[in-house]
Amino acid sequence: MARYHIETYGCTSNRGESRQIESALRDAGHYRVDGPKAADVAILNSCTVVEKTERNMLRRAEELADETADLIVTGCMALAQGDEFAEANLDAQVLHWDDVPTAVTNGECPTPGPGVEPVLDGVVGILPIARGCMSNCSYCITKQATGRIDSPSIDENVEKARALVHAGAKELRVTGQDTGVYGWDDGERDLPELLDRICDIDGEFRVRLGMANPGGIHGIREELAAVFAENEKLYDFLHAPVQSGSDEVLEEMRRQHRVDKFLEVVETFDDSLAHWTLSTDFIVGFPTETDADHEQSMALFREVRPEKVNITRFSKRPGTDAAEMKGLGGQTKKDRSKAMSELKRDIVAEAYEELIGTTREVLVVEEGTGDSVKCRDSAYRQLIVQNASEHGLEPGDFAEVEVTGHQTVYAFAAPV
Repeated sequence: MARYHIETYGCTSNRGESRQIESALRDAGHYRVDGPKAADVAILNSCTVVEKTERNMLRRAEELADETADLIVTGCMALAQGDEFAEANLDAQVLHWDDVPTAVTNGECPTPGPGVEPVLDGVVGILPIARGCMSNCSYCITKQATGRIDSPSIDENVEKARALVHAGAKELRVTGQDTGVYGWDDGERDLPELLDRICDIDGEFRVRLGMANPGGIHGIREELAAVFAENEKLYDFLHAPVQSGSDEVLEEMRRQHRVDKFLEVVETFDDSLAHWTLSTDFIVGFPTETDADHEQSMALFREVRPEKVNITRFSKRPGTDAAEMKGLGGQTKKDRSKAMSELKRDIVAEAYEELIGTTREVLVVEEGTGDSVKCRDSAYRQLIVQNASEHGLEPGDFAEVEVTGHQTVYAFAAPV
C-alpha cells in the first residue's frame, strides 16, 4: 500500500481524469495524504494551455521531485511535451493517465479495502473473489496487510456476481491480490470453475479476470485457457506480471515463477486463443539487477510482445527485505525505465496499428472526455468512440465499430 499526493491543474477534463486515477488507487488499497512530504509518491496532473503554464508545471514538478521519493507526471503537458521534463533532468515517470494507478503499486499486489464485498460503479461491477495471496515477494508490503489467501466459496462468489448483473453490471471485473491462487487455502484450484459458473449467469455482460501471478496459474494454465476459449463472455485478456526477464532477479524478488514458467503460460494461451491480450508488469532497477539482467528483461519483452505493460521503477517499501538491500542509483533506474518505455510504445503502437480497418464488437464501458465513450473489444483493448451522442451510444451498450486510428495505448473507432 502506498501513500499518495495528487495535484491537478487545468480544465474539468483533467479533474475528471484525476478522479478516475484516485478511484483506481483507492480500489487497490492506496490512500491519500496531505502534502507531498508525507507521501511515497506524488502525482502531478499537468496542463499546457499557455507558455506560462508550461513554466509553472516544470517549476512545480521540480519542487515535488525534491519533496517526495517518487514523482509521476501525467496530463496534457506530459502527453504533448513529455520531453520537456526529461530535458529538465527531472527524476520523474511521465505517463498516460490510464497508466498511473498501476505505476503507483511498485509491482505489489492490488489490495482491496476491508472485506471482499462487490461494488457497482456505473455499468462496471467490481467482484473481489478473495483476500490475501500465497506469495512472499521480497519487495512487497501488501502481504503485511492482507496475509495468506482467504477464499469465499464458489457459490458465494457466484451469487455476488449474479447480484451485480441483476443490478445492471455489464462488465464484471474479477479481482484479488492474486486471482490465480483462488481456493488454495482449501487445497483446491477453483478459478476455472468459478469463471465458468459466472459466465453461466443469465444476461448479456462481459467478464474480465484480474491479476494472476504466473506461478499461481502455471499449474492450471491449460484448464484456464480452455475456459477462456469456451466462454464468449470472458474477455480474452490475461494479466500475468512477470516482473523481470532474469531468473536471478526473480529469485532475489522471491517470485514463485521463473521465466520458463511464464513463457509456458503465454504459449498455452497462444495455442488456445486466436486473438488475445497479454498484460504484464516489469520492475526496473531492482537492487540486484545488473545491465545483463535488464537486457534479459528487454529480450523477453520483445519475445512475448505484450499489448499492455506496466513499467515500474523500483522503490523501497518500509519493512520489506528488499528495503535492506543497497539500491541502484536513480539515473540507472531512470535510464532503464526510459529504454523499456520506448520499447513499449513501439510494440503497443504496432499492435494497435494492425487493428486499423478491422471491425470489432465492443461494450461501451464508461463516458470519456467530451462527447466520447470508452469501449472494450473482446480482447479488452480500449477503443474510443467520439461524438457518442450522435450515435446514441452510452455505457452498457453493445455495438459494432470499425477501428479508424490510434494513439498508441488506445484506438479510435466509429460505429458501423
